[in-house]
Amino acid sequence: MIPSRNIVLVSLLVLAVVSRFLPHPPNFSPILAVSLFGGVYFANRWVSLLLPLAIMALSDAFIGFHALVPVVYGMFVLFALAGRWLKNRLSIGTLAITGLLGSSAFFLVTNFFVWATSGMYSLDADGLATCYIAAVPFFQNSLLGDAIYIPTLFGSFYLMEKSGFVPEQQIA
Repeated sequence: MIPSRNIVLVSLLVLAVVSRFLPHPPNFSPILAVSLFGGVYFANRWVSLLLPLAIMALSDAFIGFHALVPVVYGMFVLFALAGRWLKNRLSIGTLAITGLLGSSAFFLVTNFFVWATSGMYSLDADGLATCYIAAVPFFQNSLLGDAIYIPTLFGSFYLMEKSGFVPEQQIA
């Protein structure tokens, strides 16, 4: 019996989300990959946009909320939109570039808001540079997480489709 596409998609996403609760370095997260994946594979725009928000809200209810929740969540909605754009252009190259641009955008935007709102840095060019420099280890973890989670999610689903384990059709 071939499992439905929905079951396989949701199972892959659940595994990615569970990994948020396992011990891991800061910012080593599956959520960018989940956002892109949902944007590509869920036909319903609202499901693809709300999925990363629901995952973040559920896991943050246990892990803890923070002052930058609106910025972080907004970035994941943008990544889901990027996944929707990627849907008809999906290749290893476009996926790699989108992942790298996503990691970079997340780093630049969230750390700009840390600089602007935290009170930890002077509100001048030196403070902004110091903030970005201090965040480089987190950026490295984000890049590594995305380099692992994006190919794992997309690659495993692709292999399941090609092997006939999952029917090749878009879900709702």
